[in-house]
Amino acid sequence: MLYLNRKPGEAVIINHSIEVRVVEVRGKTVKLGFSFPPEATVLREEIFEPIKQANEAALEAVRALPSAGEADAGTPTGTAKS
Repeated sequence: MLYLNRKPGEAVIINHSIEVRVVEVRGKTVKLGFSFPPEATVLREEIFEPIKQANEAALEAVRALPSAGEADAGTPTGTAKS
C-alpha cells in the first residue's frame, strides 16, 4: 500500500486519468474529491465487499455444477432409455 501526505488542495493522479484531491481536512475527517473517466467504477469499500463475496460465491456454485457432458455420462448418445 502506498501512503502519501497531501495538504488541502493537493492531489494525486493515477494512470493519467484519475485525480484524487484533498478537498478539506476537519479533525479526523478528510474530504476527498475524485475525477475519473466515465467507464471507471467507484464503490465505497462497505458496498464493494458484499458484492465481491456474492460474486465469488456464485462462481463457486457454478464451478460445482456438473458440465453438460457429465450430466448424461451414463447414457450413450443416440440410445433411448426404456
